Amino acid sequence: MHKTSPTRFLVINPNTNALTTRRLQEVLMSCTSENVHLEFATATFGASYIACEASHAVASHACIEAWADHNQLANQAIDGVLIGCFGDPGLFALREMAAYPVTGLAEASFIQASALGPFSIVTGGERWKPMLQRLAMSLGFSNQLRHIETVAATGAELQANPVMAIECLKQACEQAAKPDVKSIILGGAGLAGYAQQIQNLISLPIIDSATAGLEVLVSQQAPMHTRKGHGTYALWTGMPNSIESLPRNN
Repeated sequence: MHKTSPTRFLVINPNTNALTTRRLQEVLMSCTSENVHLEFATATFGASYIACEASHAVASHACIEAWADHNQLANQAIDGVLIGCFGDPGLFALREMAAYPVTGLAEASFIQASALGPFSIVTGGERWKPMLQRLAMSLGFSNQLRHIETVAATGAELQANPVMAIECLKQACEQAAKPDVKSIILGGAGLAGYAQQIQNLISLPIIDSATAGLEVLVSQQAPMHTRKGHGTYALWTGMPNSIESLPRNN
């Protein structure tokens, strides 16, 4: 019997912290079927943790370069990209350049949560609140986003201290459980896996942003750019060869 090739997805960690990539790999590989093959890439420049507008802007560039480098070196074509950051840096640019679905941890979580009704977000890092509000608006989910509860600890700090993280996230989820909220998104690559650990402590469904990202790609819910083909409209100068050699649309 002919065996079909597995669906191949690229997961890009747009920060430079290899431990974050490893956490994403451990969590996502544990819930991946044999028909799905995951490849992982880590940004080669930028911040070790994306925690502000500046680091988010740089991460967009790093994410695009990681994707372009993978395209140049990969032996086999991929079927989709997951941006492994809850702020989805580079989402719109990659979606325009790629010929397959692209989503990020935030967008995928919004898709899953909105299917249940209004939702809240719990994440690490106080500067993320306005950034996530803007992202939700740009993706069309602002009407269903009811509340964002940020904790002082960053995602990296929560990742490094599981005992503190579980107690901190439990309290934050309790604060985020507003009367009309139907689910709570636990957002951030560094928080991957924690939703399962605190679900029995919270009455509302807790959505893990990392597993949501994979599930949305596998279910083919991730949006695609409407333009056929891939590449860019820009003529690059001083960029890495992997970006300068991308197909250009006139």
